[in-house]
Order: sequence, then C-alpha cells, then structure tokens
Amino acid sequence: MPRYEYRCRTCDDTFEVSRPMAESSAPADCPAGHADTVKLLSAVAVGGTSSAPAPSGGGCCGGGGCC
Repeated sequence: MPRYEYRCRTCDDTFEVSRPMAESSAPADCPAGHADTVKLLSAVAVGGTSSAPAPSGGGCCGGGGCC
C-alpha cells in the first residue's frame, strides 16, 4: 500500500499515511488531531546498477547522435 506524506499547517508536523491510491487525495488529520493538512510531493529514489556501457563522445554534438 502506498505511503503519502502530509504536513500539518497548524503544528508544522510532517507525517505519513498508508492508504490505497484511490484515497490518495482524501484529507488526512495530523496525529495531534488538526485537520488543516496539505499533501506533500515526495521524490522517489531509484537505485541500482546498469549493464549498459557509459556513452562516449564529447558533449551534445560530439558524435552522440543527438543533433
């Protein structure tokens, strides 16, 4: 189940709520009971390795095929 991050405008606390995607835009009360909250945009970090070779050439028009 996805986790969504919220910030309370009253006490400035940041908290997370697990809920289905269908309820992602539903309001969420902060743990202190305040209702004035805003959903935050979270950056997703993706890690791993690539088996593709690093590109060679010098810059945009150095033979990379982008121009």
